Amino acid sequence: MTPLLDPLLTAADSALRTLFARPHATRAMPVPSQITGDMNDKERREAGALMRVNHVGEVCAQALYTAQAAVARDPALRAHFIEASHEETDHLAWTRQRMDQLGARASMLNPLWYAGAFGLGLVAGKLGDPWSLGFVAETERQVEAHLDSHLDRLPPSDTASRVIVEQMKFDEARHAAQAVDAGAAELPAPVKAMMRAASRVMTTLAHRI
Repeated sequence: MTPLLDPLLTAADSALRTLFARPHATRAMPVPSQITGDMNDKERREAGALMRVNHVGEVCAQALYTAQAAVARDPALRAHFIEASHEETDHLAWTRQRMDQLGARASMLNPLWYAGAFGLGLVAGKLGDPWSLGFVAETERQVEAHLDSHLDRLPPSDTASRVIVEQMKFDEARHAAQAVDAGAAELPAPVKAMMRAASRVMTTLAHRI
């Protein structure tokens, strides 16, 4: 296998696994200390929609990290992206499992989300490792804020979804800190604003479709 072909095959394998295979977590899904209470149909639909949005975020995370690993210049940084991708697979599996429990479906636009995020990851990676890390740090900060808002929107009785979101939020904050420690460059304010705008479009559509 040639050095050029290897990352291409890895990227293709990641896309197929993320979009069409059932993910397998390496960590057990977080379990709440309190039993989840009864929810009415409206609360269950809302919780399912929010977990679908979170699942889309993890689909995008797989695409981003895979693309950035493919073009990373530093082998140690490439290994870091791959390791982070593996940890995000836990989130992908947890959100999928919780969607199943709530009777919710995955977003029908997942292939589109994956393709877009993969393209962004390639662009960020091609700009150089510091900017690629900066993109990771800002993405994880925005995801952390997004998860925090979901903790306010989840039905109070849905402790099962809540504990998953809390663990995801903790992991995303750690990923952002690791990116900063590894030498992330601070992204310009207009870039951050564009990322927030794109995120709003994605989360609005994913909530419904």
